[in-house]
Amino acid sequence: MVGIKDVAKRAGVSIGTVSNVVNRPHVVAVATRNRVLSVIEELGYVRDESARQLRAGRSRIMGLLVLDLGNPFFVDVARGAEQAAHAEGLNIITCNSGQRSDLEASYLAMFAEQRVRGVLLSPVATSGEALRAFRRSGTPYVFVDRKAPTSEASSVAVDDIAGGALAARHLLETGHRRIAFVNGPAILAQCRDREQGLRTALEGSGVELTVLEAIGLDVSSGRDAGARLLGTSPRPTAVFCANDLLALGVLQAMVGAGVRIPEEMAIVGYDDIEFAGAAAVPLTSVRQPAQRLGRTAAELLLNETADTTVEHQAVVFTPELVVRESTRVRR
Repeated sequence: MVGIKDVAKRAGVSIGTVSNVVNRPHVVAVATRNRVLSVIEELGYVRDESARQLRAGRSRIMGLLVLDLGNPFFVDVARGAEQAAHAEGLNIITCNSGQRSDLEASYLAMFAEQRVRGVLLSPVATSGEALRAFRRSGTPYVFVDRKAPTSEASSVAVDDIAGGALAARHLLETGHRRIAFVNGPAILAQCRDREQGLRTALEGSGVELTVLEAIGLDVSSGRDAGARLLGTSPRPTAVFCANDLLALGVLQAMVGAGVRIPEEMAIVGYDDIEFAGAAAVPLTSVRQPAQRLGRTAAELLLNETADTTVEHQAVVFTPELVVRESTRVRR
């Protein structure tokens, strides 16, 4: 690997001059600067940024660990976080736990070892040895898309209980009395909260509620849930899904079986990803402000790493219902 000494020797200048060309080019004479830059290009020199950051005592890297990068919702969260980070001259390393606690632990350990500025974390669970070990490393972190269980950290989330209630009330208002809920893994607090909001809003309505737990939060799991719904009797007339990918899978299963949407089966998703409105039957969905979640979480983390006396905050956004063709027919 070519080092700064190699560049200095080839260019016939001091190590300090090479350092100035790389970090403060305006203080170096034009002729000298051009000669050094020519040697840098010739030798393929790349400065050791990690060493420079360790000497400075502050990393220019933030970590982002999400549950599923296959979900466009988390892609939008990452975009929002990048906007805030880039505005401050920082970069983000994005990692995907795949809803696996072992991968989450591995990535958290890597972030601590790399001495990143801080971490935006959408955890599988807010307890467990992996998170406790990460706290002991002293690396600042902010929960994103998850409420912090205590005041130990800041968090940015959406009121998922309110979101579940929005979906329930919409289906009640459109005349449905047999409703199914396709939920994701119960270990995820978001899934539990959405079901709680749904059940609370349905109390005393006389609705017959069917709950199915999907293996994952993806389209394939939604298709499997749709196939199970097709086999129920009497079949629900509406289904609320814990996210849009599940809802799109249910939609595929229903359309494939010749079930008319929404005349025979109304469908509501959650997140309002871009594909929800572009589906064969545009999908009614509970919208989360994904980019705003990521951007706000990154801004909180930047504030806390710049001033350690800043108090932790719990920011909660209110979801909204976006009604489209998948539920428009009044029964």
